[in-house]
Amino acid sequence: MTRLLLIVVIVANIATAIAVVYARHQHRVLFVQLNQLDKARDELNIEFGRLQLEQATVGESNRVERIARERLGMKSPESADVVVIRP
Repeated sequence: MTRLLLIVVIVANIATAIAVVYARHQHRVLFVQLNQLDKARDELNIEFGRLQLEQATVGESNRVERIARERLGMKSPESADVVVIRP
């Protein structure tokens, strides 16, 4: 009876040790994945900030007006050319 109990305790101890090793391995794998995702997030945040700055520069009204005048030959209408339509 004691031998059976001893065998059960030894098997349980080995199973627990294997479970601990597996859990630590999973922890390490997930930690590496978390670090990779953090790095990707940081790179995306930097890219997003750069794109926001670029959008603000490209969409600036003075720049748009200047390009419209220079490249497209556009101009603001004279007051005599403006027609107001009222309902």
